[in-house]
Amino acid sequence: MSKPLAEQVGLVTGGTRGIGRRIAEALLEAGLRVAVCGRSAEVVGAAVSEMAARAGGGRVAGQACDVALYEDVAALFRFISGEFGGLDVLVNNAGIGLFEPVDQISPAQWRQVIETNLTGAFYCTREAVPLMRQRGGGYIFNIGSLAGKNAMAGGAAYNASKFAMVGLSEASMLDLRYDNIRVSCLMPGSVATGFGGPGSGGGQDWKIQPQDIAQTLVHLLRLPEHTLASRVEIRPTRPAR
Repeated sequence: MSKPLAEQVGLVTGGTRGIGRRIAEALLEAGLRVAVCGRSAEVVGAAVSEMAARAGGGRVAGQACDVALYEDVAALFRFISGEFGGLDVLVNNAGIGLFEPVDQISPAQWRQVIETNLTGAFYCTREAVPLMRQRGGGYIFNIGSLAGKNAMAGGAAYNASKFAMVGLSEASMLDLRYDNIRVSCLMPGSVATGFGGPGSGGGQDWKIQPQDIAQTLVHLLRLPEHTLASRVEIRPTRPAR
């Protein structure tokens, strides 16, 4: 039988704002102790202080980390082990979007998108698995996108990273299922955040809200151990016409 959520530890990458921030808050509300990371130490510190003021001291921690750098990721997981003694839930949420036609995106921009969105998720998964095995299992959530199945003009780098995230998720699920580690890929459509991209302008009322993604994730976390929703597509109910 899985541990109660109040005995579990979660990590949310890119957890200082947007979808990641709301997921971190939802995990705290569900009873977990939570670590967050972001590239700015100042922003991470402010987010931790704000969440700790509501959740209580000792339940939330954070450290600056660029998930595209393996050394940063390794240091982050050492920090989590020191603060909380292990890890049960990993949310690979950190991501960026740079949108240019394929002949105009620079090699540096390409690397930035792929290394953050895809390689960063691999690094974190690689570091998380030994900690989860030590605790008898765990759950890895990869925050993908419907851009992982629907290509768009100007999305060469972003689409490539999210198509590959689906493959990473499904292969990881097959590798880890008998270690009692579940893997789910959440694939939202348009979400009301500051994250840009083609067609991202206009009003926000019709879009998925960050808390909708967070609630879906917590619901999956609470599913019986013998049940796995490996890929979850999340769409606005009534998108703008």
